[in-house]
Amino acid sequence: MAYPKPYLEFLMYFHGNRDYFECHEVLEEYWKEVDPKNRSSHWVGLIQIAVGFYHYRRGNLSGAARTFKKAIQNIEMNQEQLTQLGIHAAELQNMLVDISHELSINQPYKSINIPVMEASLIKQVQSLCEENGYSWCSPSDLTNNELIHRHSLRDRTEVILERQNALKRKKRG
Repeated sequence: MAYPKPYLEFLMYFHGNRDYFECHEVLEEYWKEVDPKNRSSHWVGLIQIAVGFYHYRRGNLSGAARTFKKAIQNIEMNQEQLTQLGIHAAELQNMLVDISHELSINQPYKSINIPVMEASLIKQVQSLCEENGYSWCSPSDLTNNELIHRHSLRDRTEVILERQNALKRKKRG
């Protein structure tokens, strides 16, 4: 099966260098192209998983718990779409339920692997990992502050400028 490139990249970042922020970025951009009004899309559920792990790894347990709760609900609604993407949806849902329990008793973050069932998908993503210098399914580097605190360290000039322009357009309209 031919999978969308952003989905392959999402899996590469999730399992390769554990860059959950980049997982969110590539898949959100794709979701906004293909189905932006559908907030219950399976793409949104995958984004929520990445955001949940981003929060969890940073120690924002309440943010992670809220986000995982939404992701679990999304997976429940989108089992078929996730299965078509080569993911064992029920297993993923169970993993997130277990992680939510671990959060509730203040257990520390640990990396997980999304249960991918499709061998050809795994090979494609492993190849992408190799091309980008990542090790497939290695644990998160908890000493890499740039990775862990990515959202607060990135250049937001473009985002701020776009918001200012949107406000100006709104005032004129």
